[in-house]
Amino acid sequence: MGFEYRNGSLHAEDVALEEIALRHGTPSYVYSRHSIESAYREYRDALAGRPALIAYSVKANPNLAVLGVMSRLGAGFDIVSGGELSRVIAAGGDPRKVVFSGVGKTEDEIAQALEAGILCLNVESGTELERVEAVAGRLGKTAPVAFRVNPDVDARTHPYISTGLKQNKFGVAYADAEALYRDAARRPHIRVVGIGCHIGSQLVSAGPFVAAAERMLALVQRLDKAGIALEHIDLGGGIGIRYKDEKLEPVAAFLDGALGMLAGRKETLIVDPGRSLVGNAGVLLTRIELVKHGEAKNFLVIDAAMNDLIRPALYNAWHEVLPVRNNDAPGAVYDVVGPVCETGDFLAHDRQLNAKAGDLLAVMSAGAYGMAMSSNYNSRPRAAEVLVDGNCEWLVRTREKVAELFAMERVLP
Repeated sequence: MGFEYRNGSLHAEDVALEEIALRHGTPSYVYSRHSIESAYREYRDALAGRPALIAYSVKANPNLAVLGVMSRLGAGFDIVSGGELSRVIAAGGDPRKVVFSGVGKTEDEIAQALEAGILCLNVESGTELERVEAVAGRLGKTAPVAFRVNPDVDARTHPYISTGLKQNKFGVAYADAEALYRDAARRPHIRVVGIGCHIGSQLVSAGPFVAAAERMLALVQRLDKAGIALEHIDLGGGIGIRYKDEKLEPVAAFLDGALGMLAGRKETLIVDPGRSLVGNAGVLLTRIELVKHGEAKNFLVIDAAMNDLIRPALYNAWHEVLPVRNNDAPGAVYDVVGPVCETGDFLAHDRQLNAKAGDLLAVMSAGAYGMAMSSNYNSRPRAAEVLVDGNCEWLVRTREKVAELFAMERVLP
């Protein structure tokens, strides 16, 4: 198990969170290696028997230790910036397993990717295709490309993380894709290698995923007839996790419809999970600074804040909050809030907790889009990160110091 109570104390694998707080302080992100590896193996087993690549979506959690675990498991990587490519390489990842997505790749990023020898650039517009060819020509290289095609399928998720509708900024229009492929196939510094799509994140139903796969397959078949052979089909990621009471299918069941549709195809299948590999493998460990009783609300003011975990403020996302030292007393109803100067600085509303100042809390399911989206708002140093492996713990990111926040700034004379 990744996180469970033992004798009333919440543990990450075989290490008590209380001990981690004593050694590394709070707030801290704590990750379970076992949980990450178990989630990866679920995808690997679901894809067994056909050529496939699990390309971890780096934006979900780009910590070098997490990327190193993924690399040793054999994962590829889905990236959206040159910085993420540098992280993958620094962590020992194989650039030949890297897919580079994103609507605004700079010329420098394209050159960096081509020099590194990545698997594929996912092109998201006709103008980007021209940019990629120009950069490849200057370097004397041939760029491996796929188009990210917008299948115009409603992912039925939060609008901020829905990416497959025609009004979204991502990808090329489905109706324009075949002509773009014909154009790309004629260019001397372009090698067409695949096709991709991504309809959104936190998908709790396979229906939209299967619908997107169906539209993509129809396009692949038309490209076959046009003599444009592909090496891979990238169906994206986005499979959700349980934050509260979501009813989720196992990965194998979620992928089953799409896999059945693509049965017999020779192309390598790429999937790009992020959240579902690391989301439930991490918690945000925080301490209660004080208890504030108000006329309309009671508050637990903690040392973590919206700058540490912005999902509740940004998406009104729900994260379970557990006491690190469990007890059966009913307690009271609180909002769990941070010290940042925003009314939107909350991690949870209306939670029943038996808690007092000095107690530790664990904000669950924080392994994805937690530390990755954190900031230094209010000049707050970002949290430490700890990776637990059995009975061993590793400090994989040192807590920032205030002086480091302005070390690159200058006061005018």
